[in-house]
Amino acid sequence: MFNLGSFLSTILGQDNTKKLREFSHQVEKINNVEQEFENKSSDELKLYASKLKERHSNGEELDSLLVESFALVREAAKRTLGQRHFDVQLIGGMILHNGGIAEMKTGEGKTLVATLPVYLNALTGRGVHVITVNDYLARRDSEWTGELLKYLGLSIGCIQSQMPPERRRENYECDVTYGTNSEFGFDYLRD
Repeated sequence: MFNLGSFLSTILGQDNTKKLREFSHQVEKINNVEQEFENKSSDELKLYASKLKERHSNGEELDSLLVESFALVREAAKRTLGQRHFDVQLIGGMILHNGGIAEMKTGEGKTLVATLPVYLNALTGRGVHVITVNDYLARRDSEWTGELLKYLGLSIGCIQSQMPPERRRENYECDVTYGTNSEFGFDYLRD
C-alpha cells in the first residue's frame, strides 16, 4: 500500500517529517469531505464559496478554512476543468499557501496546484497575483484556471505587456490577477 507520508519524507528529508505529517492529516480531512462536496449542486457550491469569504471577513483565519476551501476547489475543478487534484497536489498547494516552494516537473500540474492557495488567499479580498514567465502563460492560465475561479465567484484579470494603463488598473482590481514577473515589477515601480 502506498504511504504518502513516507514517500514525501524520502523526497524532502526527515527535517520536514512533522510538517508532512500535518499536511497528510489535512489531506485526509479533505478526502473525508470529498463525497459531501460531490453531492452538492452547483448553486450549493457557489453559496458555500460565498460563505467561506464571509467567514473570513468575520475573523476566521485562512488556515482554519483550508480543508473546506481545498475540497471546494477540488470539486469545482472536476466540474469545470474535468480534472481532480491528486493528494500530492493538495500538499503542493499547502506548501505554497505556507510560503514555501513546491518544485514540480513539466506536466505534474503546477497550474492546477496553484488554484488551491490562490482561491484560499483570494478570500481575503486583497487580491492575489499569480506570476508566470511570459505573456502567453499568463493569458493561458488566466483563461484556463480562470474558468474554475470564476465558477467560485472570483473575478480574474490578466496583465499583458502592451496593455494600456487604464486596462491594467481594471485588471489589478480583480480578485486574482495573472501576469509576468517583469510586468508586475515595472507596474510596481511606475505606481
